Amino acid sequence: MQETAEPEDTLLFSIVGWHALTLPQDPVTLRSARDDMLATLLAIGLDPERSTLFHQEHNLHHVELCWILNCLTPMGKLRRMTTWKSRLATSRNAGSEDEVNESLLNSGLFTYPVLQAADVLVYRATHVPVGEDQQQHIELIRDVAEIFNRTFQGQNPLFSLPIYVNAPSKRILSLRDPTSNMSKSSPDAASRILLTDTAFEIKSKIRAAVTDSIPGVSYDPVRRPGTSNLLTILAACTESDVHDVARTYATRGHGQLKNDVADAVEELLKGPRSELERIRCEKAYLRDVARKGACKAMGYSSVTMEDVRQRIGLA
Repeated sequence: MQETAEPEDTLLFSIVGWHALTLPQDPVTLRSARDDMLATLLAIGLDPERSTLFHQEHNLHHVELCWILNCLTPMGKLRRMTTWKSRLATSRNAGSEDEVNESLLNSGLFTYPVLQAADVLVYRATHVPVGEDQQQHIELIRDVAEIFNRTFQGQNPLFSLPIYVNAPSKRILSLRDPTSNMSKSSPDAASRILLTDTAFEIKSKIRAAVTDSIPGVSYDPVRRPGTSNLLTILAACTESDVHDVARTYATRGHGQLKNDVADAVEELLKGPRSELERIRCEKAYLRDVARKGACKAMGYSSVTMEDVRQRIGLA
């Protein structure tokens, strides 16, 4: 995205600490994960001179706007959101969303799509890159923006309706449950590949990936989700068409496919992994990037919030 954006485009990347709190977190682990995420974004090539990188919790405008939008968002719209069920099911290691006990649901997890809306609207963002499973959230953001614009009409609508930009790569699914997303929040560490994984760990996880007993290899996400997931990963790593990859492996077994996927993932990640290890040690640099990014982000959001406060009567 950074490479294809126009020079006049403003790019913002937020590390969402407040969203992390919707599920139980160990403070020490969370603190380390925040730093690691910033280091990871830098390691994969984001340039803080071109893109604004910051910790969400360093800009209080997010939660101020979130509360205002919470007061406008109908409960019915939030009940129709599906992601809170899947997140709760994953965190509890439930077999399906139907097994989720709603008494375990906290208000933060239920309303976190409103915080997502605030994350976007506080910068009056026009384009949001998301995976296909997040499109429902973009629709909610658009709905909330429209509600605000109708409720507090000024000379012009305050919020434009952001559009989602589909990621060029396909959804990457869990290695252990290829019907759900690959996620850092899954209790099963073998379900995901991390940038910090060693070559041995990557190979072990890929070899243990769930596939099927059907002979040969073919791309069929409905009938063969595990096999199709491995083909998708290999296609993404080699910048190939997934159907071409599937034809190449049509007469080969899962063992060969898994070995080649592991090799391709390791080849893709070894450069960024080395850079991550270097950046992780530069604590002062990470603090400086986060501080400067937060200052830039607040510069953008303060203009929005001045207008919001005027329209709702709090200024």
